[in-house]
Amino acid sequence: MRNLATQAARLMAICGGLVLTLLIVLICISVIGRSLNGLLHGWIGSVMPGLSAWALDLGVGPINGDFELVEAGVAFAIFAFLPLCQISAGHASVDIFTAKLPMRINRVLQLGIDVIFAIVLISIAYQLYNGMLSKQSYGDTTFLLQFPIWWAYAASLSGAVLTAVIAFYVAGIRAVECLRGEDILSQESGLDL
Repeated sequence: MRNLATQAARLMAICGGLVLTLLIVLICISVIGRSLNGLLHGWIGSVMPGLSAWALDLGVGPINGDFELVEAGVAFAIFAFLPLCQISAGHASVDIFTAKLPMRINRVLQLGIDVIFAIVLISIAYQLYNGMLSKQSYGDTTFLLQFPIWWAYAASLSGAVLTAVIAFYVAGIRAVECLRGEDILSQESGLDL
């Protein structure tokens, strides 16, 4: 089960990384297009009006609706990275006081933290699902590209559901660790990719 959860989390993180890479390329192209458009309307337009008109007719300029795509893509990427963070215990922690406590108490604290994480992440997935249904029922679309907003919710929901499932799994493993008095997942912190 651990290998399946880890592989699913890695696959989701790879998808998030690919989306972020595409968004970076999109932003670069849009910024270059915006700069060229400014130059074509500025001094190039006054010095070489024919070239300027030709380039502008080709559509040189920013990508229409780039910010809408970035908004939806970043939302997906955030939820795509959460499963790997959860399975590898990659969340930030401050253990100044707990480092000196006995291992048994640390296991109980970790169980409490992971149970709270599971509850919160299941709640987030549930609310994201409700939000997606709401956006779908109202037919909300983005302003410029007019794509349905619920698509972005659905993409993000895939990562949120996987994170909730993994969080539930991790909380269960932490309970077993407390009962047995041995580490099962702790060695996965800082997972090698």
